[in-house]
Amino acid sequence: MLRHNSIWHNNQLSEIVIYMKVTQEKLPDSQIGLEIEIPAETGKKAYETEVKTLARTANIPGFRKGKVPRPILLQRLGSRYIKAITLEKLVQTSVEKALKQESIDSIGQPTLSSALDELVDKFKPGEPLTFSAAVDVAPTIELGDYQTLSIRAEETVYDPQQLEDWFKERQKELATLVPIEDRGAEMGDVAIVDYKGVSTSEGEEEGEAIEGVEGTDLEVELEVGKFIEGMVEGIVGMKPEETKELPLKFPDDYPREDLAGEPVTFTITLKELKAKELPELDDDFAEEVSEYETLAELRESLEKQFKESAEEETKQSIYSAITSELSAICTADLPDTLVQDEVTKVLTQTAMQLEQMGMDLGQLFTQENLPKLRENSRPEAVEKLTKSLIIQEIAKVESITLEETEIEERSNEIKEQLEGKEIDVDKLRTIVEEELISEKTLKLLQEKATVELVPKGTLEEEKKAESEAEEEAAEQTVDVEVQEQE
Repeated sequence: MLRHNSIWHNNQLSEIVIYMKVTQEKLPDSQIGLEIEIPAETGKKAYETEVKTLARTANIPGFRKGKVPRPILLQRLGSRYIKAITLEKLVQTSVEKALKQESIDSIGQPTLSSALDELVDKFKPGEPLTFSAAVDVAPTIELGDYQTLSIRAEETVYDPQQLEDWFKERQKELATLVPIEDRGAEMGDVAIVDYKGVSTSEGEEEGEAIEGVEGTDLEVELEVGKFIEGMVEGIVGMKPEETKELPLKFPDDYPREDLAGEPVTFTITLKELKAKELPELDDDFAEEVSEYETLAELRESLEKQFKESAEEETKQSIYSAITSELSAICTADLPDTLVQDEVTKVLTQTAMQLEQMGMDLGQLFTQENLPKLRENSRPEAVEKLTKSLIIQEIAKVESITLEETEIEERSNEIKEQLEGKEIDVDKLRTIVEEELISEKTLKLLQEKATVELVPKGTLEEEKKAESEAEEEAAEQTVDVEVQEQE
């Protein structure tokens, strides 16, 4: 079916178009342009067939079906109307025949290069008719020298402190709060306070309370970074029932714009103070926070997980560097059909993530917003599709295949994760096959490549430095141009 501002109908013209003159032209974005000439006799037969069909089926007042004289039919329906419905069917059939005649495997729907109304004006039964259409075809991938890649990737090294931090967080979660009366507040305590913020900005009446900046029985964990800068530090040292004034300043990025960056004096009353009593790191603790019976087993398992996570992060950094380098040395001519399909996938994934975050998709994905959302998602879709197609092409060249057991094993893993949810088995298999082929191909490329591992964060810092240098150079260029103009 052709993509056009019209509705294509089933027709019976497939036997009318026998042979046509077809000229092909390679177009950008993996398209083939077709110039199709419909023979004069073919056009005339199609028109006459439509007239006969309408004569049998048209409801013309004063005449029985099948008994409408030809002149009356043409007068009542109009020659242009009959030509339009004839041409609509004829063009569709002609494109289908042309694709078969020229052995073109198209994807998506063909598009006419001109409006159907223009073709109706040109169409004269009994004379040849030439029109143009374009069809998307499989993308063309030009591979560069992927055999000798040289890349830099960030290495994630297991840090034993991760393990200790994990235990500390679990201890805090299971901590018991014990009331404190004989000492001042310390970092790590939990304070119950009443507070009131008073504006000290110029022009404001002295001691004027700030609406919405007050509260009672607020539970404050005394940790660095909690609340606005200086509040936690000001509470440290206070004792229960003590009141204190803290001259502070709202941060510049404070959510309330009318308060951002403004000075404020907080009146703080410490009503209660509690210390966190952490549970002992022992076998009982291990049983409470995990399925392991001993602390040693839990520690061993966690250490293994953190090490594997570090290795996986390093591997993904290498794979990302490889795909980025491939994008630089290989080219992919992408048909719009595949790009639009990938845009849909990107938006679907985005929608799923937003839904998990509790957002109302109905307000975001409206008919008015959708075109803009698709436009914004296009660059990401093009990048992902390009990298995927390059990997697939290398897999073909390298004859990378899968065993059925590999597919089944990965599929079963995913099914277990999605237990209770409806699964499209065919779609799942396709996804699994693509993932496994990609993994095998990237592993092969890693073995062939020269890989330099650098500490985590190095490449990001270098990228930031380069960006700042470019901005500085651009500013200097502008300054020079201004000076020259002066």
